[in-house]
Amino acid sequence: MGARGQQGHVPHRRERRRHALQNLPDLREGSVNHPFKALILAGSRGGEVDPAAAYAGVAHKGLIVLQGHTLLERVLGAVQAAGAETIGVSANDETIRSALAGADVKVLPPAAGPSQSVADGATTLGFPLVVTTVDHALLKPEWIAQFLADTPADADVAVLLASEERVQAAAPQTKRTYLKFRDGRYSGCNLFLLRNENALNVIAVWRKVEALRKQPWKIAAMLGPSFLIRYALGLLTLDEAVARLGKLADVKAAAVRAHDGLAAVDVDKPSDMDLVRELVGEA
Repeated sequence: MGARGQQGHVPHRRERRRHALQNLPDLREGSVNHPFKALILAGSRGGEVDPAAAYAGVAHKGLIVLQGHTLLERVLGAVQAAGAETIGVSANDETIRSALAGADVKVLPPAAGPSQSVADGATTLGFPLVVTTVDHALLKPEWIAQFLADTPADADVAVLLASEERVQAAAPQTKRTYLKFRDGRYSGCNLFLLRNENALNVIAVWRKVEALRKQPWKIAAMLGPSFLIRYALGLLTLDEAVARLGKLADVKAAAVRAHDGLAAVDVDKPSDMDLVRELVGEA
């Protein structure tokens, strides 16, 4: 059954979902030896209708129901079970803020763009900070724990990516966007680690990229012709590329490889919603 078949039962479960948020399992003790804070990005772009939310018949994609729980509940449950000491949710949508009523989270107002929302979240929550998104429908606590364990001890910033081989092995029907490197193609997994205050230097560079998104030639100039040429020719490995980008921000940056290719699957569009339903046996 596609996502539209789930519309009918969403409204009358609203109260149960609210109670579920207050009773998420607390598995923090002994779950991971890397204490951290977590930030879930759940902001909405004003005036824009999210296609996945519209397809599912809900006001926000964080309220899409999968296996009896909203995506918001699932992501909250995963970061809590992974051992998050403090959880923040960056959200401006009233339906999301209402769904969080009574939950043990800090509701933070989002900024104009995701980079500033992360910077504000880091200032409020502290470090180390794991950042993810509310549409990470299949997120598992063990992915977060493994990500933290695999991040080099000297890294200020880390990003989780999945190789094309692992993504295709886990979900051959999915269509992802891949970045091509000398050692293979990789897709982002919507999991980031800001280990310390120095990591905020990355936010400053990210903010510049956001501001120049309609002027790609200026982004190219900022990265430098040598970097772009080597990347275009497939001469850079994933680790080399991430290290160079980190150097641009004066941080030690690391790429961490996902063990499970499903970590690259999120819900950006209706076809993604159908895919995750299929993957959990609801299709």
